Amino acid sequence: MNCGDYHYIWQAPDWPNWRFDLAALAKPMADVSRAQGFLIGRLTDVGMALRDQASLAALTEDVIKTSEIEGETLNVASVRSSIARRLGVDIGALAPVDRHVEGVVDMVLDATANCHATVTRDRLFGWHAALFPTGYSGLSKINIGAWRDDASGPMQVVSGPINRQRVHFEAPPAKHLDAEMQRLLEWVNSDHQEALEPPLIKAGLGHLWFVTLHPFDDGNGRMARAIGDLLLARADGSPQRFYSLSAQIQRERKAYYDILERTQKQSMDVTPWLAWFLGTLHQAIDQAHLTLDTVLAKARFWQRWAMAPLNERQRKLLNKLLDGFDGKLTSSKWAAIAKCSPDTALRDINELLVLGVLKKNGAGGRSTSYELDHDPQQA
Repeated sequence: MNCGDYHYIWQAPDWPNWRFDLAALAKPMADVSRAQGFLIGRLTDVGMALRDQASLAALTEDVIKTSEIEGETLNVASVRSSIARRLGVDIGALAPVDRHVEGVVDMVLDATANCHATVTRDRLFGWHAALFPTGYSGLSKINIGAWRDDASGPMQVVSGPINRQRVHFEAPPAKHLDAEMQRLLEWVNSDHQEALEPPLIKAGLGHLWFVTLHPFDDGNGRMARAIGDLLLARADGSPQRFYSLSAQIQRERKAYYDILERTQKQSMDVTPWLAWFLGTLHQAIDQAHLTLDTVLAKARFWQRWAMAPLNERQRKLLNKLLDGFDGKLTSSKWAAIAKCSPDTALRDINELLVLGVLKKNGAGGRSTSYELDHDPQQA
């Protein structure tokens, strides 16, 4: 596990002189660039309104999944409403404001929409304060908008029960953080080594470098992914996001933690990490096509039913079905979501059955559920 006489890469004598095999990474980079070009080509053809909807979907997924990676579940409606308000996208009724959701959204949008702005210590402190608006992480009070001080011991990533904990990683001592973060920020803000560090490579390195330093008491994973997204937005040449790397990392969560741990305990040659990063990025871009398919299907659906006499409850529930309803839609769920009586819910549903918008599933009675009566992509 040791490399020479050091245990973690930040202890290496040549830290932080990253090494990687550009020849080995040339094909993965080319594949990602082609995938990006194909996605942008599709988006160019759909018009600004649908591009905004696709961006809203990608950003919503990004905010939700970057928190899920850390075991935190955010309310999807609150996240979507928060982003829609900032982007000026009309999604109908907005969910109530959630202070914690607002903070994560603030960080993600600042990282991407303002990707070309200089990344400073104060900007990172602002992101951190936004992530922890109460000054607490769970029940623990933490330092907000400041580097960690290691007052309770070294920063370690551990797992397992208290008496049998396994240390996966230990970060550099807090006393080195000022100098270490200054060096990282100067590198993030520089643009003179593109030939040696292509933009996609720089995004992968920035993610890894930040998470290695682990400069805050908490929130380091989310902020490392935000740094990576900022550098990806620079690489794309556009602050508008249409894919979510965090969502793909969440799908590959175990592999993500495994490759990070292996990388931290090997040499300064981080070619395997960059290959994994590029492969995951490629998958994220491929997944974005499915998101775009959903956006286009939803648009076609509402074009078809634009003149139908639907009330707000019906529109709300149909949008939930189009966005991917979790589980089966029953009349009792309809009543709960629409905040109406069971009789009103059944009346709403029966009207949609008569119109041909919905169809029944199940054997009847309480087991009856409902779904859209056609494939929206065929509409």
